[in-house]
Order: sequence, then structure tokens, then C-alpha cells
Amino acid sequence: MRSISIALLGIALATPAVALDSQPLSKLPSEMTPAEIKANNAGLDRNDPNYITCRKTEVIGSLASKMRVCRTTRMWKEANARGNETTRDMVEGFARSGGTSGN
Repeated sequence: MRSISIALLGIALATPAVALDSQPLSKLPSEMTPAEIKANNAGLDRNDPNYITCRKTEVIGSLASKMRVCRTTRMWKEANARGNETTRDMVEGFARSGGTSGN
């Protein structure tokens, strides 16, 4: 089960951000400095689609290293929806195969 979670995290992080053409950002949020993110968020509500939130995720294969991932609220929602869809497809595929993993 943990390997599935790690695989899904890897897919979510590797998946390119979508809907960038509708955003007025000059560069990807993860490439922005904290000052640029603060300037972007000035006057925006946390629920605004262009509000940028950063999270630290563990780097797979490292005990201490963390990676900063910054996305807009819209990007986080899309990534969550893709992850949910992928997980649902995997579970449905498992159920269709008769519940065996093939091992």
C-alpha cells in the first residue's frame, strides 16, 4: 500500500502543471522566490484560484531532504483530482482482475 502512495506522489509531482495559459504568472510558482510569492498573494483570498501555496514534500531515497513544491490553488485542486482519478482507476482495475495482484 505504501508503494502505491509513493508512486502516486511521484506521478503527481512529475505531472506538468496545466492551465498555465489562463494564469497571469510570469514563471512557475515553484521557480518563484518567497518574496515573489508574497507579492503575488498580496490582496488575494486563500481560496482565490491564483493564490500560491507552498508545501514541503519528502525526497524519495533521502532521510532528511525536503523539496519545496509551490502551486496555485487551481493547480493543487487539479493535481488532487488527477491523483484521485488515478487511484480510482487502479482500484477498479484491481477489482476487475478478480482481486489478485498477479504474484
